Amino acid sequence: MRTETPSSPTPRFLLQPELPVCQTDLPLDWYQEEFKPYAEEYLALPNRRPETLFRWLDGYVKPAQAHFGDGLLLLAHFYMGGEIVKLVEHYGGAVADSYQLALQARNRPEKRVIVESAVHFMAEAIAILAHPEQSVWITNPKAGCTMEMLAKDYMVLPVADQLVERYGDTLATVAYMNTSGRLKALAGRTGGAVCTSSNAHQVVAWAQKCGRRVFFVPDEHLGRNTAHKLGLAPERVFALPDPRRGQIVLSALDLERLDRAELILWGSSCGVHTIFTPAMVRHWQARGYRVLIHPESPLETVLASDGAGSTNYLWSEFERAPRGAKLAIGTEGHFVRNAHQQGAARGIEVVHLAEIPGSTLGGCGCATMSRNDPPHLAGMLDLLRQGRAPEINRVLAGDVMNELTMGRERLPESERLELVREARVAMERMIAVVEGRA
Repeated sequence: MRTETPSSPTPRFLLQPELPVCQTDLPLDWYQEEFKPYAEEYLALPNRRPETLFRWLDGYVKPAQAHFGDGLLLLAHFYMGGEIVKLVEHYGGAVADSYQLALQARNRPEKRVIVESAVHFMAEAIAILAHPEQSVWITNPKAGCTMEMLAKDYMVLPVADQLVERYGDTLATVAYMNTSGRLKALAGRTGGAVCTSSNAHQVVAWAQKCGRRVFFVPDEHLGRNTAHKLGLAPERVFALPDPRRGQIVLSALDLERLDRAELILWGSSCGVHTIFTPAMVRHWQARGYRVLIHPESPLETVLASDGAGSTNYLWSEFERAPRGAKLAIGTEGHFVRNAHQQGAARGIEVVHLAEIPGSTLGGCGCATMSRNDPPHLAGMLDLLRQGRAPEINRVLAGDVMNELTMGRERLPESERLELVREARVAMERMIAVVEGRA
């Protein structure tokens, strides 16, 4: 895995002038008060064609870019709903997966103001590795992650305490990137590391070589796929109960099985990726398609596919596909739609894995990430330029956001600095493992 900053000297995402942007308009009452004027202007635009949208966005983005100069950095994730990835790239921003986004502040200290159009845990990961003079902002604080919502610190930490009490220093937490900074800090102080979907097997293998039992948080499916990739027998893997069923108490579990486990899985998952089935894979393979899937999907579906990997892997495989290739991709719907549009221009056929006869799940996108839209981008940049940006949009390490109520819990500075130290240790450990330095 490379750690350099991704760059896009030539656009990867194409906006077709004759087509309206694919962006679902949000109701006005979904916006923070400070953002409503921008939303009203956007909703009043005569159409969503690129020339109309850019004419409006230019009035806010370009003054902000002139004001901040080279100190401004725009970021977006591959999964962003609608056309935000194309808009961010159009204005010189970076589009990447969560791992590459997390490295942006760390590797680009000259960027003093970082504006992210993605979800909260991604912005927080950037803030953990940020330099003291950098500030990180999210265009919509309500943009969360269902997987992370099922692994809040108040759910996980009591279970981690029980596991540490039982196994002591032999336990190491491996925290997937899709976790809060508080869980990344847990990984740091238990001798573990952060991981991504592309390097989870490397990080878990490293922990095993160190003689550690691994507590893998939060995605059960990525955990099972990682265990299979490493050749772990099923009896060496223990999945904790679904956290939605209530408090987890170890004494109520099968302790004999738990004690035999080398990998203990938290029971969270991604609603976008759990819909994929082996039947979907077989449907497209029978029609000559190569099936590629994200490893947050169920193990049996991943095993049936032709390839599995992170969003960066999926996009790279698409970019390398020759003319005439047929790909069925199992991941977030907006990602597949972008690949489909660009593939058509290159003579490559791309379909969404779930789009089979009788299925109502085709094109499933990340609804929470789609809460970032053009009015949020325009408003965030304009308010920052004016020095009136809402504090709720600023992201600091350790922040816990309630994506439903907009309530936020922020740590005192001394506690935040300690969290940053622990979480950064876990993230740097991941980088060291991937680079072969650990």
